[in-house]
Amino acid sequence: MALIETKELTKIYELGWKKRVVGLNRVNLQIEEGEIFGILGPNGSGKTTCLKLLLGVLFPTSGEALIMGKGPLDVEMKKNVGFLPENPYYYDYLTGPELLKFYGRLFDLAPETIRKRTGELLELVGLNDAKRLALRHYSKGMLERIGLAASLINDPKILVLDEPTTGLDPIGCKETRDLLLRLNQEGKTILLSSHFLSEVERVCSRIAIFHRGNLIELGTLKDLLVQYEASTLEDLFVKSIEKFDQQHPA
Repeated sequence: MALIETKELTKIYELGWKKRVVGLNRVNLQIEEGEIFGILGPNGSGKTTCLKLLLGVLFPTSGEALIMGKGPLDVEMKKNVGFLPENPYYYDYLTGPELLKFYGRLFDLAPETIRKRTGELLELVGLNDAKRLALRHYSKGMLERIGLAASLINDPKILVLDEPTTGLDPIGCKETRDLLLRLNQEGKTILLSSHFLSEVERVCSRIAIFHRGNLIELGTLKDLLVQYEASTLEDLFVKSIEKFDQQHPA
């Protein structure tokens, strides 16, 4: 059984009198344990909608989303999932350790577990020297790293990341990439949504390409490159979207 699965997952946004927008259109997806799985697509393609439906932040119009065989509102399932949203908001007067304590208490972790995990995670993301610094003084890269640490406080089996390298410089992107590969080697399954094709190309075992709410391609990068006679992921990305638009005019 797939670790993460969607069955005909659909989301229709009602915008007013007879105005409807398709956020996601009958998406069928299976992600196996141990994968780093990449979701790609232009702005408004349905990437974030798909992640939010999986996590229970949004409710589907129809279809089903399952993680570990459970629905998105199952409390026990959520204990095994860590989530880093795009552009998260933090209480900026907190320090890094205080933020991690806050998230640890949300998961009802024991105080000793929170202290132990906080020390480990600050070391893991390279923020041990900044533990007395309030978040308002963090750089963009530091905020991304403390967000990643917060998503790991419960030691999840599954990590869901929405644009984790947005706004990072090349060094920050490389550090994040190396960290994801390390977490995957430790056994975590990672679902990654990103605009940064080069980063996805370096870390993902399989990819899905979304466009206009539709899942238009799914497979390993190697197989899709051969299928589209593409030399790079960017070339594949453009060709797949052009093909879909030709077959399904707006």
